[in-house]
Amino acid sequence: MTYQDTLDWMFSQLPMYQRQGAVAFKKDLSNTLKLSKHLNNPERHFKSVHVAGTNGKGSTSHMLASVLQEAGYKVGLYTSPHLKDFRERIKINGKPVSKQFVISFIKKNTLFFEANSLSFFEMTVGMAFDYFSKKQVDIAIVEVGLGGRLDSTNIITPEVSVITNIGLDHTQFLGNTIQEIAFEKAGIIKPTVPIVIGETQPETIAVFTEVANKNNSKIVFADKNNNKVKNYKSDLTGSYQEKNIITVIQTMIELQKKGFKIAEPDLEKGILHVVKNTGLMGRWQVLSNNPKVICDTGHNREGLIYVMNQILKETFDDLHIVFGVVDDKDVSKILDLLPKKATYYLCKPDISRGLEAAKLKEVFNNYGLIGMAYNSVDEAYRKAIDNAKQSDFIFIGGSTFVVAEII
Repeated sequence: MTYQDTLDWMFSQLPMYQRQGAVAFKKDLSNTLKLSKHLNNPERHFKSVHVAGTNGKGSTSHMLASVLQEAGYKVGLYTSPHLKDFRERIKINGKPVSKQFVISFIKKNTLFFEANSLSFFEMTVGMAFDYFSKKQVDIAIVEVGLGGRLDSTNIITPEVSVITNIGLDHTQFLGNTIQEIAFEKAGIIKPTVPIVIGETQPETIAVFTEVANKNNSKIVFADKNNNKVKNYKSDLTGSYQEKNIITVIQTMIELQKKGFKIAEPDLEKGILHVVKNTGLMGRWQVLSNNPKVICDTGHNREGLIYVMNQILKETFDDLHIVFGVVDDKDVSKILDLLPKKATYYLCKPDISRGLEAAKLKEVFNNYGLIGMAYNSVDEAYRKAIDNAKQSDFIFIGGSTFVVAEII
């Protein structure tokens, strides 16, 4: 099979949460453990940092990888979802896994995948761990896909565990309260492995502290332990990145205690050159100027709070927002965050889970948000460009999948 044939098979034959939603969510780690055994337990052959959280875990993971690259380490990076190409999920020192490795891994293990009905995510985690093991990385930054306790990545024993923050997202799987979701994310805390909490939240302190104590794990709340963030500049320009930088600094302190050699210039350069070192896309990314066009993958309530606050810091005449969501999103929970003084270009991302633009328009208009429905993300974006003056501002977001179709 060609690379494209391989991707087509992966996307069509295997359950994939990114495209299908709840039907692809697995309730335990049994399949992942079976696959790990089949692959000779590759996760045991490299050191790692495990990163969970509702928001910021992707940016934090890329920052961690960038700093460790600057320090001279061979760094694996596993993240999800991808925006343009599947290979974005699995990188070493910023370079995506080769197409040939993807093809050969699937070909070699197809019978096992089919016999055990593995999900897309389970299979991809296995591929990443096998790749990192074979390429002998010094350390891998592993981002949790969904939750933590039952996530396929949760078979590793890392050097440090990281939880950025907790918000109400994926409640159909993780629970309906901040405390319930925190418990699921706290599932990545391993015996005697230090845990860094990025943001101190009153509702989660007791949950994280209890799980850490049961595991005899040192717990550090990064925002209570470090005030050096203003010393660091980053090419990830959203102001919300300051919280992630604090988390990264504290994580590096814990890694230093484990024997990793990370100097101050490594921190500075790593945080400054995240995009260059890792290829991260879609975080307050400037697509053009005159008019200024920005996209951001923030999609849940907490993420959109940061994004909308960032928009308010911009200077412009009129605001144009290209917006789409997935159909399991409770749109009513985010409407109050969206500016009424804006023109909305509503669209359905090109996946089966996408919410129809006409339905989104009805919800928006009923709330007093003025917008039209368009047949595609591209059409909505083109209309916004046509309507905007050079002094206006265009924002594209609401869903990772909307952003993916634009960049």
